[in-house]
Amino acid sequence: MHAIETVGLTKYYGHRSGLVASVLERLRASTSPPIRALESLDIAVREGEIFGFLGPNGSGKSTTIRLLLGFLHPTAGRGRVLGLDTVRDSVTIRRRLGYLPSGIALYDTLTGEQLLDYLGELSGRPASRRAELCQRLELSARTLKRLVRDYSRGMRQKVGIVQALQHDPELAILDEPTEGLDPLMQRAFYEILDTLKAEGRTIFFSSHVLSEVERVCDRVAIVREGRLVALEETVGLLARRKRNILMR
Repeated sequence: MHAIETVGLTKYYGHRSGLVASVLERLRASTSPPIRALESLDIAVREGEIFGFLGPNGSGKSTTIRLLLGFLHPTAGRGRVLGLDTVRDSVTIRRRLGYLPSGIALYDTLTGEQLLDYLGELSGRPASRRAELCQRLELSARTLKRLVRDYSRGMRQKVGIVQALQHDPELAILDEPTEGLDPLMQRAFYEILDTLKAEGRTIFFSSHVLSEVERVCDRVAIVREGRLVALEETVGLLARRKRNILMR
């Protein structure tokens, strides 16, 4: 079983279907074509790998993740996560995995500790990795007693990483996880991913930074303007880049 699988996964914004939608369309004074966010995405993420999802901002990465989590419904195609249908079983999927959204919004009126407790309770599983993660990301007990509204961007991102991984999920979906982290904390985060991979966890890692995807991922899918343009082993990507440099 693949941890994640999509077949022809497509999302157009502004697309409508069904009787009510067709009536609404006819009533509109003017029409505009649907906007393509994702077109016929076919990927299969193996269990136990770190899978890179690479592309510039606006390429369809976050839309793909929202489809995988059931926050959006596809215009066409289908997706499965942990063997479950992304539309029919979205609630179960979200309970089983860890998720870090890009630009995560946190409850400013809670302390870091209260926030992690609250989000941990929502998962319904013990926060067995929290102490280890906080230690590796240098989130001290004193820091976690402070209100989130007093946190820097980097501290907020670290709390976001902890909440996604503290319950030791079998699959983690991380959208631009190093946003706001300084180089030292980026390295600590990469080492956390190395540990999780060694323990058989699966990581879906979205980024627009080629160098970090090459650093941590086993395979890489590259998307541009909503389309998959490449899918290959990271070693092949590195070799191709090296050849291009030598040719120049």
